[in-house]
Amino acid sequence: MTPAVGVVGHVEHVEFAVVDRLPDTGEVVHAREWFTAAGGGGAVAAVQLRKLAGAALFLTALGTDAIAAALERELQDDHGLTVHAARRERPHRRGFTHVDATTGERTITIMGERIVPTGADPLPWDELERLDAVFFTAGDAAALRHARRARILVVAVRAFDALLEAGVEADAIVASAGDATEQHDVRRIRPRPRHVVRTEGGKGGEYMSAEGTTGRWAATDPPGPVLDAYGCGDAFAAGMTYGLAAGQDLADALALGARCGAHALTGRGPYDGQYDPAGAQPPSARRSAS
Repeated sequence: MTPAVGVVGHVEHVEFAVVDRLPDTGEVVHAREWFTAAGGGGAVAAVQLRKLAGAALFLTALGTDAIAAALERELQDDHGLTVHAARRERPHRRGFTHVDATTGERTITIMGERIVPTGADPLPWDELERLDAVFFTAGDAAALRHARRARILVVAVRAFDALLEAGVEADAIVASAGDATEQHDVRRIRPRPRHVVRTEGGKGGEYMSAEGTTGRWAATDPPGPVLDAYGCGDAFAAGMTYGLAAGQDLADALALGARCGAHALTGRGPYDGQYDPAGAQPPSARRSAS
């Protein structure tokens, strides 16, 4: 039986510009392609989970401007998510991403504070009890406690403060070994997570269990040319989450995550390259011009 999955987390409006190289100080460069899409780790992971499972629930929070309304339409109509969003009386957060046309690496500028769901929001938290797995990317401690109702809970280390306060056991915590903003002391988290997973891009990554067992996994070769690294790590986390939800052991779940991360590298924007075993992707990023 296909597992039921969901995400509790954030979404951002992101404008992408593909450039031959990043501009030097004071320099003007011309984009060869540009487009907008719903971004942020919560949205990217939710869409990848929807492609793996056929359906996915996304509990989030949105502002009250036109950008927020457009994000909700995109996630529901273009990407097939079931979206429930709390509302914040403010403009929604935006981001701008340069994508290097040669290497596919992305450089991100964020505008505004992250808008996240809280446990006090009138969201359908009870629905999480029927899910086989939830990936948690952002929210307060009360929201994380709600997310723990799912059979499997995977948490992005970016939600470190909520992890410290919530007092729940995560089945896995996912962090990037190379991202300076994700270098938290996970030994402070109680109860200890069952696994801590640290990604290393093209080198694969390493994991450690609560019992002290360690191991590594290998990266998967992309199935085509590398175009865009945006969302690669979130696609990996979604794949791993789905594997655990489906009853796979950690090694197989990590291998599925690696496949999802590798596929994500081969498309422009967050969604074009995502791994879709059914091969039926709906329209994705709304491109404004090229």
